[in-house]
Amino acid sequence: MKNILILIPVYNDWESLKKLLDEINKLIKDINQVKFKCTIIDDGSSITKPNLEKPSNFTNFKVISMKENKGHARCNAFGLIYSLKHEKFDFIILMDGDGEDRPEEIEKLVLKTLENNSKSVVAKRVKRSENIFFRTLYQIHKVITFVFTGNLINFGNYSCLTKNDVLKLSKKKSLWRSFSGSVKKNIKNLESIRSERGKRYFGPSKMSLLKLIIHSLSIMSVFKLQLVLR
Repeated sequence: MKNILILIPVYNDWESLKKLLDEINKLIKDINQVKFKCTIIDDGSSITKPNLEKPSNFTNFKVISMKENKGHARCNAFGLIYSLKHEKFDFIILMDGDGEDRPEEIEKLVLKTLENNSKSVVAKRVKRSENIFFRTLYQIHKVITFVFTGNLINFGNYSCLTKNDVLKLSKKKSLWRSFSGSVKKNIKNLESIRSERGKRYFGPSKMSLLKLIIHSLSIMSVFKLQLVLR
């Protein structure tokens, strides 16, 4: 029986998180060979977090609060390093808490992971839910990062990481700048599943042109040597 920890960062969007936890709880009860637990990383929310009860199909559930808002990349890095120190797990599923990482794809991640316990699995985006303007900008982002780094990065945070790979990433300073860039640079043998980006449960997408530019620059900063050489 494998232990999988689902790690979810959240900033203020507690309504979406509640819906996501309910959806995950319904889905994981039918997944065999695995025990699930969940850690929520509160990224210094300015909205008081509600009382969250442990969903029935998780063996353990906790909420860890950061003192101040550090942003998505740092929140992810903190959560992974905290889990290494304080949790027992074989794999970590990292996902966003707003519904854009679709909970119904957890089973695909798990099944792919169980095929080869030594390899991490990323959710490769094959379809996005944003309008055509933003989808076009995102394709431009992928082309630009490929040109400057030599690496095609077509996945985000949604992934299932082996404990060995979490340990490897925890030692890299680049993890605090870009999760996907750090994974691409430091984990060579990745598996993938096809993934559709879902729609936010509540409210519009928080991704903007400025955030996309920052995202691109964060990825490129991970590949500084390649950037100079190219």
